[in-house]
Amino acid sequence: MAQRSRRHPENAPGPFFVDDACIDCDASRQCAPSIFGIASDGRSIVLRQPASDDERRAAARAMLICPTASIGVDGDKPPTDDLFPVEVGPNVLLTGYNSPRAFGANAYLVLRPGRGNLLVDAPRFVPALARRVEELGGIARVLLTHRDDVGDAERWAARFGARVVIHEADRAAAPFATDLLRGADPVALDDDLLAIPLPGHTRGSTAFLVNRAELFSGDSLYFSRTLGRLAAFRAQCWYSWPEQARSLARLAAEHRFARLYPGHGSRTAGDPEALAAALAALVDEMRRDAPALHPGAAGVLW
Repeated sequence: MAQRSRRHPENAPGPFFVDDACIDCDASRQCAPSIFGIASDGRSIVLRQPASDDERRAAARAMLICPTASIGVDGDKPPTDDLFPVEVGPNVLLTGYNSPRAFGANAYLVLRPGRGNLLVDAPRFVPALARRVEELGGIARVLLTHRDDVGDAERWAARFGARVVIHEADRAAAPFATDLLRGADPVALDDDLLAIPLPGHTRGSTAFLVNRAELFSGDSLYFSRTLGRLAAFRAQCWYSWPEQARSLARLAAEHRFARLYPGHGSRTAGDPEALAAALAALVDEMRRDAPALHPGAAGVLW
């Protein structure tokens, strides 16, 4: 639980607050961008208190998604029933309950009635969320984009008898995985599901393309609210920045998507050709290693 004694001094006065355990994962700011913002030290804070029922619901959703339980409220607690999962795209639900073991990365439930639902990366295992997932048809496959965002995947897979997919280069993070991807070529896991290896952020980073429209990119690609365009995490590239640029160049040349769902950073949607052009422009910038991609110590442009 958030600690009042550790309340960040830059919080706006009022009942909602963020304490100094925040790890700047950006999840709360995605849920309620008008309520939560960035403090001078990079952590999240309450910019202003919610003023309507909808805003209080958004703040409560941010409280549930926070992986470090850093968001608290003095006085009466807001209702938290049925806040997650929440729809963020066609048959795509944000699970909430982000895991500290995944540095607060977003996870997604993809509904495929009659074909088996997909869990992309994994949130905390929370009984209330598990019951809701069961009501929605359970999980047939857990798709892991890379080693950093495994979270509680093993518990989710065990609960629903799901198969677990990860690239063999990142398999050490998920020794319980049942299906290993190999090499750099795309793999059709189903006629509406394509695994696209994107080595760079990690050696085994992989994107998953569903219905030739929904791209789950892990930490290889995201939309920056600050820049207003597609971006990549230079300072958080653990394997090879040139290799990540090559991977994204192949993605731009060979595949199209209409909606982007990253692990960290914001989601976006648009015309597939326009998104491909934006991705190609990002690759050009990555190849120049432009300073705008990684200013300051953190190198994060949410």
